[in-house]
Amino acid sequence: MSVNRSAATLVDVPRGLAGVVVTDTEVGDVRGLEGFYHYRQYSAVELARTRSFEDVWHLLVQGELPDAARAAAFTAETAALRRLPDAVRAALPGIAAAGRDSGPLAGMRTALSLLGAAKGFRPVYDIEADRRRADSVVAAAAVPTLLTALHRLGNGLDPVEPRGDLSYAANYLYMLTGKEPDQRQTRAIEQYLISTIDHGFNASTFTARVIASTGADIAACLVGAVGALSGPLHGGAPSRALDTLDAIGTPDRIDAWIRERVLAGDRIMGFGHAIYRTEDPRSRMLREIAQHFGGPRVDFAVEVERQVEAILAELKPGRELHTNVEFYAGVVMELCGLPREMFTPTFAAARVVGWSANILEQAEDRKIIRPVARYVGPGAPVAVPAVA
Repeated sequence: MSVNRSAATLVDVPRGLAGVVVTDTEVGDVRGLEGFYHYRQYSAVELARTRSFEDVWHLLVQGELPDAARAAAFTAETAALRRLPDAVRAALPGIAAAGRDSGPLAGMRTALSLLGAAKGFRPVYDIEADRRRADSVVAAAAVPTLLTALHRLGNGLDPVEPRGDLSYAANYLYMLTGKEPDQRQTRAIEQYLISTIDHGFNASTFTARVIASTGADIAACLVGAVGALSGPLHGGAPSRALDTLDAIGTPDRIDAWIRERVLAGDRIMGFGHAIYRTEDPRSRMLREIAQHFGGPRVDFAVEVERQVEAILAELKPGRELHTNVEFYAGVVMELCGLPREMFTPTFAAARVVGWSANILEQAEDRKIIRPVARYVGPGAPVAVPAVA
């Protein structure tokens, strides 16, 4: 059905815009029926298996995978941008203290705004493509520094200054823990980061593009994306998936615990996805990474996955419900020593690159994103009552 309102055509669309194509993109795609997703022309999982985070960052914002010389130059460029401006560093203790109960992701919204102001970011509408790209790299390089500093300050610890001789992933772990990172843990986190850089027009990416369509600066676009990511239906599930493992406790409790939740209509965190109708390829890769570490926790997670999928197939026949990226992401991050309150912030440390690529692409289109809503309230016009 369509209804004309002041020359505008209103068209019914699915709730949540599910399946609605809103623009064209060259950044990447998710093929939910195939269980496959890619960054530009390359398999995202294959990139995670074979390339560095910096290589994939270059691919997303520069449009191509770098050769060895360009990779070294880009790695050096981004490493040099990790240190924060003095004004931002001075403000972080206050931001951390004010948001002690909210966590580093909430604090980063404020810190990113301040970073944009301190760096003189201008509206993307007013600057050339090279300046937009430079601003995006400045912001993305600073995000791990902001997140780890806010986390440590919130826990009564001094921030750890970034190191230019470490990779993006290794430096992130170093700033988080203050210790030289373990090589195996670093590579596991790097593969997780690469696998979550971008994933279609998810809520935070779409938010970033809506803001970019207004011509706002890079920091404003990223702040909006972080706000969207902070919602538990988007980026907040890795720690909740681990909470499920803790609540179940032992293998003999899996069946009864899961059946009770499913029959009550509760959502099992870490299972099901809005796009995939087959196994989430990110979950498959992260399961393999977890199994390389091994141990009782991993064995228990694998058994929970097996039984939950069997119970869901029995109680919800015809629906393909498998583990999503959050389930094994939580297991891998726990194995690498990350505290649970840093799971979603770590997701943000990856996704900031995907957001940046989408912001840069959207900035090339000078058309603002301006949908409409169908009014369903009381009939209008009604006379405004006089004040009694």
